[in-house]
Amino acid sequence: MLEPVEVAIAILHTSDKFLMQLRDNTPGIVYPGHWGLFGGHLESGETPEVALKRELWEEIGYEVRSPIKFGCYNDARVIRHVYHAPLTVELDRLNLQEGWDLGLLTPDEIDRGSAFSAKAGSVQPLGHPHQQILLDFIKSHIGHE
Repeated sequence: MLEPVEVAIAILHTSDKFLMQLRDNTPGIVYPGHWGLFGGHLESGETPEVALKRELWEEIGYEVRSPIKFGCYNDARVIRHVYHAPLTVELDRLNLQEGWDLGLLTPDEIDRGSAFSAKAGSVQPLGHPHQQILLDFIKSHIGHE
């Protein structure tokens, strides 16, 4: 049996919205054409926090200062180290280097499990694990910060 891969992903939020990446609609990738959280695989010897900072810089040119560990979500294939931090810049300051689109999704869109993408020209689904992570985060943090 294969060892699960480890990834570090970020819940980047404004006061009432969450930054998400619309994954490329490429067959063969995990959750093609789905909204997901930014982040990626840990490289050899990296801690999850170091990987998160590297991935956010590579994917959107965003330097996250002090991410806070939210939790760890495991299944047979993936160990997801989840962090959260405020998004401190406007969307037009981010430079999307990976993925089809990015957007700030509302709690209602996250709850519904889909959101419109201008670049895709359609409503696209959220990847189930990322939707569940955000629903858990909203339940535990909104109104508590």
